[in-house]
Amino acid sequence: MTTYKTIRMAASDELVEKRSRFIGYVKPVSTQREAVDFINEIKSKHWDATHNVYAYVIREEGISRYSDDNEPQGTAGIPVLDAIRKRDITDCVVVVTRYFGGTLLGAGGLVRAYSAAAKAGIDKAGECVMTLCSVCELRCSYTLYGKIPSLIVRFDGVSDDAVFADDVTVRFHLPCDNLSGFNKALSEESSGKVQAEELNTQFFAQ
Repeated sequence: MTTYKTIRMAASDELVEKRSRFIGYVKPVSTQREAVDFINEIKSKHWDATHNVYAYVIREEGISRYSDDNEPQGTAGIPVLDAIRKRDITDCVVVVTRYFGGTLLGAGGLVRAYSAAAKAGIDKAGECVMTLCSVCELRCSYTLYGKIPSLIVRFDGVSDDAVFADDVTVRFHLPCDNLSGFNKALSEESSGKVQAEELNTQFFAQ
């Protein structure tokens, strides 16, 4: 997998349904431990809530979990998990906190409310595509350096750092699929004297 979709940042949003408050909390996570820690954080913050329903999906561990937290089975955790899956996002945890307002919503009402709160939180957090990138380094003359930033951008890359000494060391990242094309263009610009070295690969938001 060279790309996947996740949420951009932690966020929350709130809605009220028949005087019950539903607060949707969302956070990007990369491990089950991070997801559980966030769930416990929200439970601690809202210790007096009627329910703290959650769901999460973790890409690398291939895990998805949910909890109804004593709501009727199938009315809370699954709708929250479905809100994540319908957006095709991963590495995401959602906790929907409910404060009961005194009016029963029924099974259908609960499903709609938990789905809406999860969706509202995800909408507030925003989405981004993570792309597998080559983290690279190159050394070049000051004369050639003037052409490097625009060359990196041309291949959808991002300059991360530059060290100026007798020559210039540039560190940057760009989609893995673009590295060979970048090196070909770099070779042409430097008359075959400079090539970028791939140090490792990482996912970056594009």
